[in-house]
Amino acid sequence: MSGVERTRLAAGLEVSRVLTGLWQVADQERGGAALETERAARALEPAVDAGFVTVDVADHYGSAELIAGALQKRRPEVRVLTKWVPEPGVSSRRDVEAAIRRSLDRIGTDRLAALQFHAWSYPDPGWLDCLFHLMEFQAEGRIGHLGVTNFDAVHLDLALRSGIPLVSNQVCYSLLDRRPAGRMTEVCRRHGVGLLAYGTLAGGLLSDRWLRAAEPPIDDSLTWSQMKYRRFIDQAGGWDRFQAVLRAARRVADRYGVSIANVAVRYVLEQPAVAGVIVGARPGERTHLEDNLRLFDFALDERSRAELAEAQAGLDPIPGDCGDEYRRPPYLTASGDLHHHVTHFPAPYAARETARGAELDPQAGFREAVRTGPDIRVAGVTPTHRGRLLGGDDVRAQTHFVVDRIEGALQSLDAEMADAVRVESRTRENYWPNVLAVLRDRLPSTANVARVPGQPSHPHHIEIDVEART
Repeated sequence: MSGVERTRLAAGLEVSRVLTGLWQVADQERGGAALETERAARALEPAVDAGFVTVDVADHYGSAELIAGALQKRRPEVRVLTKWVPEPGVSSRRDVEAAIRRSLDRIGTDRLAALQFHAWSYPDPGWLDCLFHLMEFQAEGRIGHLGVTNFDAVHLDLALRSGIPLVSNQVCYSLLDRRPAGRMTEVCRRHGVGLLAYGTLAGGLLSDRWLRAAEPPIDDSLTWSQMKYRRFIDQAGGWDRFQAVLRAARRVADRYGVSIANVAVRYVLEQPAVAGVIVGARPGERTHLEDNLRLFDFALDERSRAELAEAQAGLDPIPGDCGDEYRRPPYLTASGDLHHHVTHFPAPYAARETARGAELDPQAGFREAVRTGPDIRVAGVTPTHRGRLLGGDDVRAQTHFVVDRIEGALQSLDAEMADAVRVESRTRENYWPNVLAVLRDRLPSTANVARVPGQPSHPHHIEIDVEART
């Protein structure tokens, strides 16, 4: 058997190409009783012996950070990648520091090898504040490397062009879900970012166990992961089309003498920009160690890739971009909504009542943002937040951030992007095609979009005024 492949995500950060994911710890602890930390850590040691030396955890995976820390103490060669998933809204520098300290204490280290950040809402610029705070703690030595999780292509690109040194993006990627194969892969290859793929086995549904099996209901008879990916299957066209993918994977597997799960993981491992695949483990329960080791004994040939592609062609694309299952309907989560994840979404900006109507607080940074009855005007929006230019020198990235700011302003004035009726942009003529492309992609088709005379001050490539009506 071949050894477990490793890859270099960044200087000083090498990971096994199959990472051990401990998200299922939260599912194991669903009844309220935590796993015994040392026993769970010992149960993971055979995987380390085999070469699976990277463990992926998060602050919200039950006691996963404690277990990973205990494992790393027993086996210093283990590298732990964790995540921070804050509630939506403002996180102060003190909040960020507290989150880092909590993970440091739980893992039992003075430096996190990598911290991956999740943002719930891009119209709220608090996600950028969090990343800039994380950069400060990275400079202090408390974090080795920064990554993100569930970012879409536009906002991964925006963060990178804004000077945030991200090394990875963890996203769902499988035979069922090929959203990362387009713009996301382009962004990652342009900036040298590695994709860490999860959901590759669809909670175990992409396996021999489910070939020719009856369609299971989405209920508590399934694990949380299976409940989640049953919803993916429904979005992709249903159980019969899913079975066609399993049959194709089985035919490929037969030629290599491996399992359907091996074919599903190998398929993602071979995709451009994929640095590693996260395969879930349930400490103390069943293990698929021998099966996982076979992943490095074969590679898919052209015939196999074509056979899988033919089966995939019968699926409906999963809607949206990476991470959209957590940001907009249909919510492809275990529960089908976000109630297990967040309690509320605060307004991105504070509003106050004035003689003109509801206005956003001047500290929000808008030249004008006011609602008078059903009419809203947001003016002078540039790609700046707290005095910092966002999007670097790229006009598309700058425009995307301006649109985010506009969307946040509208939300704070009890409106939404669909209410926009007129958009006026000030930009150079040679920038206008790129600006227009972004606006057409992000704004309602009914909005009147125009370029007007005038240019924003350097280094801004774009300034926008919006009128909306509810």
